[in-house]
Amino acid sequence: MGKKDTDTDSVRPDVHEYELPGEWQVLVGRTDSDNDLLSTRVAAPDDWWFHVRALPGSHVILRAQAGLEPDRETLKKAAAIAVYHSKARNAGVTPVCCTPARNVHKPRRAKPGSVQIRKEIILKVRPALP
Repeated sequence: MGKKDTDTDSVRPDVHEYELPGEWQVLVGRTDSDNDLLSTRVAAPDDWWFHVRALPGSHVILRAQAGLEPDRETLKKAAAIAVYHSKARNAGVTPVCCTPARNVHKPRRAKPGSVQIRKEIILKVRPALP
């Protein structure tokens, strides 16, 4: 599960962190509980959310930058990280769902890491790390 933040006495997810060109930050959940916290508490409405389509994998967040929209290449790089942190790591081209985090919701009583999304965009990418 997440780490305890002693200053705010709240739980933070344990995540992998990556930086993409243009100073874009990517956060990747390590467990179902971390994915849950990342998607429902850490992600801001303007952040981008990614997950491999129809396979188990980490939730990935591309942090928004004030006044900037990520270009398609940045979205694809974040999607490639999502594939790398999934059961499709050794696959070829893999579809990844992405959407602004405001379109990600956790259903009532759903197990940790389960979310519903709307207005998804599908990107097809190969697994890769920056």
